[in-house]
Amino acid sequence: MESGHTRGQQPRRPWVVGVSGASGTPYAAAVLRGLLDAGESVDLVVSRASRLTLLDETGIAFRDAHWQEDLRTWLARGADGRPDTFAAEVSDVRYWAAGDLAAGPSSGSYPAKGMLVVPASTASVAGVALGLSKDLLQRVASVTLKERRPLVVAVRETPLSGQTLKHMVALDEAGAVVLPASPAFYAGATHIQDLVDFVAGRVLDAAGVPHGLYRRWEGELGGSRKDNGR
Repeated sequence: MESGHTRGQQPRRPWVVGVSGASGTPYAAAVLRGLLDAGESVDLVVSRASRLTLLDETGIAFRDAHWQEDLRTWLARGADGRPDTFAAEVSDVRYWAAGDLAAGPSSGSYPAKGMLVVPASTASVAGVALGLSKDLLQRVASVTLKERRPLVVAVRETPLSGQTLKHMVALDEAGAVVLPASPAFYAGATHIQDLVDFVAGRVLDAAGVPHGLYRRWEGELGGSRKDNGR
């Protein structure tokens, strides 16, 4: 495995992004673009179930052997499905297969900043809350909690069962930020991408990563209408 740093350089400290099988792959793409635009390094874990969701929602098949090509195609796609909407540079992304429980981020000694699970399915929420570590995504989330690093879990499901609510409370009590993928409308959304970017921006806010993905509330009623010329 390649070294995380060379002599005289600071060690690489990535954010781990876990993509689970919940609907909402545009949220994950927006978060990944936001991290890379902010100059952050990223370690990516794509669950087996999320590959099916990605294929269903975008038509993109995410393949281990061609992950860089597939990731570029995915990140370039807009939330409305249009290809080549965004420029995507993935040179500072490291990919780990979901079944690789010996991967770097599976250990607390791996120098990660924290983890963002987006979107988070109820199954992944339950697995992390119960400490199951059945795949790399769950294992890294458990490591993130035990190392007291930031863990943001962007839950994408509705309605929520009582059991899932209990698991979300357990994650909150363990120190995670439980962030439902709930778009807001005060930012003046005029396009589906605006709604996606709002949720992605809130995920990055919770991680302390600067971005310009949405218009922030400044205490002025009707500000979004003015910005949009309405």
